[in-house]
Amino acid sequence: MPSDQDTASVDAPSEAKTPETPGTTVSGGDPTPDQDMTPSDDAGAPEAQTPPAATDETPAAEMPAGGTVDAPVTPETAATNTGADLDDFEAAIEATVLQFRDGDIVEGTIVSVDTEGAMVDVGYKSEGLIPTRELSIRNNVDPKDVVSVGDRVEAVVLDMEDDEGRMILSKKRAMYERAWGRIQEIADSEATVEGTVIEVVKGGLIVDIGLRGFLPASLVDLRRVRDLEPFIGETITAKVIELDRARNNVVLSRRAHLEDALAEERTEFMDNLAEGEIREGTVSSVVNFGAFVDLGGMDGLVHVSELSWQHVNHPGELVKVGDKVTVKVLEVDRDRERISLSMRQTSQDPWDVFASEHEVGDVVEGTVTKTVPFGAFVSVAEGVEGLVHVSEIAIHRVESPELELSIGQKVKVKITEKEDERRRVSLSIKQALPDYTERREPPSEDRRKPKRPQREFEREFGAEAEEQPPMPVDASLEAILRELKERGIGRR
Repeated sequence: MPSDQDTASVDAPSEAKTPETPGTTVSGGDPTPDQDMTPSDDAGAPEAQTPPAATDETPAAEMPAGGTVDAPVTPETAATNTGADLDDFEAAIEATVLQFRDGDIVEGTIVSVDTEGAMVDVGYKSEGLIPTRELSIRNNVDPKDVVSVGDRVEAVVLDMEDDEGRMILSKKRAMYERAWGRIQEIADSEATVEGTVIEVVKGGLIVDIGLRGFLPASLVDLRRVRDLEPFIGETITAKVIELDRARNNVVLSRRAHLEDALAEERTEFMDNLAEGEIREGTVSSVVNFGAFVDLGGMDGLVHVSELSWQHVNHPGELVKVGDKVTVKVLEVDRDRERISLSMRQTSQDPWDVFASEHEVGDVVEGTVTKTVPFGAFVSVAEGVEGLVHVSEIAIHRVESPELELSIGQKVKVKITEKEDERRRVSLSIKQALPDYTERREPPSEDRRKPKRPQREFEREFGAEAEEQPPMPVDASLEAILRELKERGIGRR
């Protein structure tokens, strides 16, 4: 068994591989004054003192617990460790070598941007060029407006090596690949997409939704939009109504989205709309047969016959787009979602006002509105027109009303007849003249009979004051002869 002195010599710290100074003994604890840390004077030459190795008498399992001794590094073990490190290093290098193929999607960092395009670091000193035309789906863009140095981007490998040895990438096509799958899911679920209007083309708009989506002009809004330029730069929401990847075609509809969004509001609006109700609205469009009025949720039609109490040739004479108007609800068709409106019924009927204020025989002032072969129409109140027959235009005979009257001429007329049921009034200009006098008494019945033609002897000798009653037939011949004899007729 080892002695206490031997045990103290063996208890060395585990960090010590070899003595740092010849003749120095490394102990597991702090040195004490009794321990000699200098070489012996009796020794002829300095000799390093090393801890005794374990023998069969002192196996490693029975080594003192005060410390451990690391095995020294030998050339053989060093060579073994170096070989393992080399294998690991080669494996690490092989793992960092990127193998790309045409069509692969890679991710990298923008390292430079110029007019030619953007350089992308795709890892471990591998760089690729994204040409300007492949940066964005928009045409004629500045690369600096699309990407900046330090941005992380995805790109599709178009060419592993061009004539200048550069890898050619496409950010635009990577966006296409990502967008197609997303848009296909949206179209299948009948959801909506959001995008920015980037261009106006023939027939509609181009919307950036990760790819170029086409929005027809007829589907931009609930009603036809004539000027599409104000939509440039706006972010809109639309539904995908057609998707064809083979033709790279995506058709959008903003109107479908708006109709869906307003469906509940329209149903509620129709339920709350009652016939006979008075509403305020805005003229949204004018057509030949009337005007459409926006009531704040839906459009209603004011037919041309309901625009005014007066005759209207074209709705544009009274209203234009954007006018604020007051309308009355005539009919609500909830099945067909149609609303009939009236503008004229929001004001008092001019005929009722005229009929209550004027009677037959009154002389009023009017304006000639139209001339026809049989007379002229004169407006005597707003919405009330009467006919002046050609025989009532002047005291003298009138061949053509156009020769006596002109459109817009102010005239005084007398009301000669008024029909409330038919809403008609007959007028006379000549009877309203100051010097016109009516006949004092109507002609008798006898004077109204046609005059008997004169006989030949009456034309020659004159007729008696009163016609003699007819003679009897048997005495007529004798009477005639007597009368002729008395008058001397037949004498030679």
